[in-house]
Amino acid sequence: MKQRYKTRSKFRPKTIPAYACLGIWLIFTVVMIGWIILASLSTTNEIFNNDLLGSGLHFENYARVMEKHNLGLYFINSLIYSAAGCAGIVLIGAPAAYVLGRFVFRGKKLINNAFVTALSIPIVMLVLPLYKMAVTLNLTGSRWVLIILYICTNVPFAVYFLTGFFMSLPKALEEAAEIDGCTPGRAFWRVMFPLAQPGIVTLVIFDFINIWNEYFMALIFANKTELRTVSTGLQTIVQSMKYSGDWAGLFAGVIIVFLPTFVLYIFLSNKIIAGVTGGAVKE
Repeated sequence: MKQRYKTRSKFRPKTIPAYACLGIWLIFTVVMIGWIILASLSTTNEIFNNDLLGSGLHFENYARVMEKHNLGLYFINSLIYSAAGCAGIVLIGAPAAYVLGRFVFRGKKLINNAFVTALSIPIVMLVLPLYKMAVTLNLTGSRWVLIILYICTNVPFAVYFLTGFFMSLPKALEEAAEIDGCTPGRAFWRVMFPLAQPGIVTLVIFDFINIWNEYFMALIFANKTELRTVSTGLQTIVQSMKYSGDWAGLFAGVIIVFLPTFVLYIFLSNKIIAGVTGGAVKE
């Protein structure tokens, strides 16, 4: 009979400081988020009197901040920017990463270096030239300008991130598709693109969170109320607190802005880990 051995994790005293710091950070984060949730369901007087939920749950705070402070409109705008931006990034970045990862041609190294260099350029340096171009092309005052900017500024990372995934896929798949009569384009969309799904899903998650939380370009280019995002809209709510004093509504707005990214991390954390590590192994 085969003997079964039980593996036991050894206690390592050296890991105590790391786990202690992690535990302190976790407790602080849970307490902070929990307090904000309770404050969003209380009244302003209860917040200042440290009597959260003293008069019960006040879900009207969420309805008030969505209607009175236009956070519902800003929420829809951010969804449009994030969804359209992620779609454009994948449609442009995935084919480019496939070509750079699977084909050998003159100037390939130069193009790769150009994408890597683009990752190091601060957005602050690009705002003035981009704004001048947007004015020249008459794109200001519409959602298209932010969608185009979000796509263009995130494509370099998408190409850099997905190149490793396409390099790790077996060449036999392309050869089999070629035998079946597929052109390189059809082989990409029908075979290689679906196989790179873990990396594409991870990229979409990263880009969605990045666009959702982006503030600087939205502040410059979304200069109308009907174009604002949740990040700039939340800033206007903070400024209005000087006059309205609706702190319960402010915390409700914080939860509304925070909720989509929190849900993505909770339900898709495994895909993020698989996507990040999937492109690290090359054939």
